[in-house]
Amino acid sequence: MHTTVTFRHIESSDAIRRYAVQKSERVVKYLTEPIEVHWVLSVEKFRHIAAITITANGIAIKGEEQTEDMYAAIDLVMSKVEKQMRKYKEKLKGHKTLSAATSGKLKTSKSESAESQPKIIIENRSSVKPMTLDEAVEQIVTMSNKFVVFADTHTDNINVLYKRKDGDYGLIETASR
Repeated sequence: MHTTVTFRHIESSDAIRRYAVQKSERVVKYLTEPIEVHWVLSVEKFRHIAAITITANGIAIKGEEQTEDMYAAIDLVMSKVEKQMRKYKEKLKGHKTLSAATSGKLKTSKSESAESQPKIIIENRSSVKPMTLDEAVEQIVTMSNKFVVFADTHTDNINVLYKRKDGDYGLIETASR
């Protein structure tokens, strides 16, 4: 297991570093592959923030907590991450035999992998019409669409304008053609 601890806006402390590394060793009972643990410990005003990223066997487990005490933040984020790892381990045990779960790798047949692939339900073909950004907004409003694909008349790039959940609009601009 390889553990790194990064301090941001806080003096590097060997005691906190040792505490974080000691808490990190609890992940070994959940994951058997080579494990990388990266801590980011930071202070913003009066908040102590502990963020952890655990990478093993192609998965990444992340957690972040903030409290008024760094040690408490480390404890809280570790309990959150341990809960995620328990879920992951139970998921592996539920899907395959114990030998596949201990190796951490799942073997799937072609039929299973084909079933798990997302399916395209609706396919629409439309031509990309040249218009300005204001015209695209107007089209979303009048047609009650969630998005519109258009060629920007100013840049000649293909863009996507979409309506966000908060009622505002988002714009995805592509690189020049």
